[in-house]
Amino acid sequence: MRVDPFYTANLVSSLDQAQASEQQLTSELSSGVRVTSLSQDPVASGENVLLLNQMQQDDSFTQSANLVTGQLQVADSALGSVVTQLTQAISLATSANNGTMNPSDVMSVGNQIAGILNEVTSLANTSYQGQYIFAGGQTATAPFATSTATTPSTTTYNGDENVNYLHTPNGQKIQLNVPGDQIFLGTASNSVFGSLNALVADYSSGTVDTTQAVKDTEALGAALNYVSQQRVTIDNSMTQVTAASDAVSNVQSQLTTAQTDLMQADIPTISTQLAQTEAQQTALISVIAQLNSSQNDLFSKLPV
Repeated sequence: MRVDPFYTANLVSSLDQAQASEQQLTSELSSGVRVTSLSQDPVASGENVLLLNQMQQDDSFTQSANLVTGQLQVADSALGSVVTQLTQAISLATSANNGTMNPSDVMSVGNQIAGILNEVTSLANTSYQGQYIFAGGQTATAPFATSTATTPSTTTYNGDENVNYLHTPNGQKIQLNVPGDQIFLGTASNSVFGSLNALVADYSSGTVDTTQAVKDTEALGAALNYVSQQRVTIDNSMTQVTAASDAVSNVQSQLTTAQTDLMQADIPTISTQLAQTEAQQTALISVIAQLNSSQNDLFSKLPV
């Protein structure tokens, strides 16, 4: 009968493998993670890297979306307040244009509209987290300033025409701002600041040139409508950002589920494998112990 001279060494090697397998299964059982290194499952590890990259991109977009949503909400609120102020100014101007006010009352209207002009200027210089939201790309500088060196006074724009966009993971491009001159200066016939400055001048002396004052009041009405149109752009952007964020959240949930299915340990199966490995390890230890016994050496088992 041929005897394998490496029998004991093979048993020891099998025992080492069983112990290593037991350690691995115990680790998977305790952590709940099936793959902890590239060598365990290269394919799953590669797929996991792709999933993690996509999840990081989605997380980055979500953070950006939260930031710009706050900015858009502030812009929308500011423009809503501008609409309220301009509506009040039109009401005051219409009253002053009917020819029933005395000079003192007319001058009072002029002062009230001057106050509205200051409030609208403040709203046009609204900032969010230290950046002026109606300055285009020049977000570090207040975009509007009024000079009283001329009559009527002149309001100038110190920003630029840059428009910022948010790019979604699926390639959509969402407009995030409207340059301030587009909103508040427009053209000569619908300029917010041009009309307000003109009305302040119209009523400053207490004597009204009704033809000119009515013309300037109508121009302010056109400016009000134009501001409302620009506000629609901001509202649409908020809707698009919200929809994109919801879509990314759904994708994130799907990616998380996919990663869990890919990497999560199968507890029932691992428990069964661990029990089998422990039984195998016990059996190997028993056989090796018998072989190492002086009374039960391998040759004593051979037939005489």
